[in-house]
Amino acid sequence: MMAPATISKIDYKKYFEKAISYEAYLENFQKEIGIGTLSRFAQYLPQNWQRQSRLDRKFKLSDELIQAIDKIERPLNWLVITEHWCGDASQINPIINKIAEASDGKINLRFVYRDKNEELIDEHLTDGRSRSIPILIELDDSFKFIKSYGPRPAEAQALVMSILREGGSYSIPLHTWYAKDKQKSLIKDFIKFLG
Repeated sequence: MMAPATISKIDYKKYFEKAISYEAYLENFQKEIGIGTLSRFAQYLPQNWQRQSRLDRKFKLSDELIQAIDKIERPLNWLVITEHWCGDASQINPIINKIAEASDGKINLRFVYRDKNEELIDEHLTDGRSRSIPILIELDDSFKFIKSYGPRPAEAQALVMSILREGGSYSIPLHTWYAKDKQKSLIKDFIKFLG
C-alpha cells in the first residue's frame, strides 16, 4: 500500500544518518537470535530469519521490475522502518534490498528500528492508528519526503483487517498468503512504486 507525499515535521536526514545498512541489520538480527529468551519476541526470530534468508538466497527480480529500476532518473534515499520480530518485514525487506542492489547506486538504502524511533513511525501510521511495519519511506537526495509504502501488499492488508475484525489471529493465514503469492504482489507494487 502506498501513501502520497504529506507535509511533515520530521527531520528525515537525521534519521537517515543514524540508520544502518542491510548488512548491519542482518548482523543485528543474528545477535538478537543469539540472545534467545532474553529477547521479548524470541519465539518469532528463528522463523523470520529463515524466511528472510530464503528470500535473500532465492528471490530473483522479474524482468519488468528490473526495467522499472533501470528507469530511475535521480538518486533516491530509501529508509525502512522495521523490526526483526516482524513477519511482514522478513517477507518484504529482502525484496527492498534486492531492488536497491539492482539500482547501481541510484537507491541508497538504510534501516531504522520502529521501537527506537517512535516519532518517525507515528508520522507513518497505517490507517492513521497502527504502527504496522515495515514502512518504506522514499526521500529525494535532499531527504525530502516523496512517498511511502507499507506495511504489506493491499491484498494481504485486506486479509489482515478482515481477520482482525473477526477477532482472530492473522499470522498463519498471512504467511500462507505470502507462500502462495510468491512475492508476485510485491513485484507489482514495486513496479508501480518506482513508476
